[in-house]
Amino acid sequence: MSTQTKKVAFHTLGCKLNYSETSTISRKFIKYGYKKVGFKEFSDVYVINTCSVTENANKETRKLIRSTKRINSNAIIAVTGCYAQLKPEELISIDGVSIVIGAEEKFNLLEHLDKLVVNNDKKLMFNSEISTVTKFEPSFSLNDRTRSFLKVQDGCDYNCTFCTIPKARGPSRNQTVQQTMKVAEQLAETSAKEVVLTGVNIGDFGSGSDESFIDLIMNLDKLDGIERIRISSIEPNLLSDEIIEFCAKSKKFMPHFHIPLQSGSNRILKSMGRRYDKMDFYNRIKKIKKLILDACIGVDVIVGFPSETEEDFMDTYNFINQLDVSYLHIFTYSERDNTKALKLSPIVPKSIRAERSKRLHALSEIKRNYFYDSFVGKEKYALFESMKNGKIVGYTDNYIKIYVDGDISLINTVQKVNIIERKSEYMRANLN
Repeated sequence: MSTQTKKVAFHTLGCKLNYSETSTISRKFIKYGYKKVGFKEFSDVYVINTCSVTENANKETRKLIRSTKRINSNAIIAVTGCYAQLKPEELISIDGVSIVIGAEEKFNLLEHLDKLVVNNDKKLMFNSEISTVTKFEPSFSLNDRTRSFLKVQDGCDYNCTFCTIPKARGPSRNQTVQQTMKVAEQLAETSAKEVVLTGVNIGDFGSGSDESFIDLIMNLDKLDGIERIRISSIEPNLLSDEIIEFCAKSKKFMPHFHIPLQSGSNRILKSMGRRYDKMDFYNRIKKIKKLILDACIGVDVIVGFPSETEEDFMDTYNFINQLDVSYLHIFTYSERDNTKALKLSPIVPKSIRAERSKRLHALSEIKRNYFYDSFVGKEKYALFESMKNGKIVGYTDNYIKIYVDGDISLINTVQKVNIIERKSEYMRANLN
């Protein structure tokens, strides 16, 4: 198959894990001879890596397919990711979609495209039964020269009643610490200064073996060539004292945690199938703040879960309000096929879900502003990532978004700054 003039475009929906995988797949295309172009440009092949956490994510995929077909009606449109694994027949039936490829085969997309052309097929679908998926494909992103997302784990063995991810990603799996370090060493040879560890349930790393997540981060802490490491979302029941204590002493691991709460009502947590209660969560936050006073803590929360009363919601609101956390990621409950939550009642009207979401967004803004303001007049180290409106923008070690007056040469450097004042979602700072 001649690819001398062929172009390929990629679009990623959803989580950082998807971004790391898309980046790895795109490098295979480039190595094979394709020219990578922007997704809104004319291309021979369009690859959409999908999310299926909510119905809105599915709608966005279908919208992208329609818009892509308008750019080039003769293009090959390949769809992979969680939506592709969960509903392949639905996707392959859409006009313009050429190939749908599930979790097991997504990294073999190039080979399947060859089959599409050689066999003169108009549509192909490759989907393995998700429970049989055992392969782990390491990946990391290189789209941003300052920060990279490193996939260290995939899949999930939990069965939360609202979630389809285990059905889309399969069982929890990973490489060994030694194998993961080899991939991390490749990443350390790039220009990236910061690595974000990603996965579906990263705290479950090593499950079923004699290794664990603490073993991984202890080895990564010795990695030369990377200045900063962040841990992405980690379940509170897997965020052990040992992990927190290690991060408190490490100079490489950033004082930044993202921990899913989902609800501050123990009744709702039990109904969700979560593996902790609100006191367990409270103790995790207390432990972090005791050892790492400056730590930034983000929290996931779901509003409008079936049977959630106003009292349940206020339990969540009041619980979060008393927690020493820095910001919230708020998700409005979305009905997903083949989940146990579909059988729960009463259903919370969408208007009430939206109203509760609005109230939590306002609380998140209060939390973030309070956290930001507590650092006015303090010195921090920031990694500068980009230029916006003539200002150099970056993040402190504890994930405060700042801007300074400076030259573009500051991008991809770590500098000491003095934080001056809050300006909307940024903090204005001076170079120290």
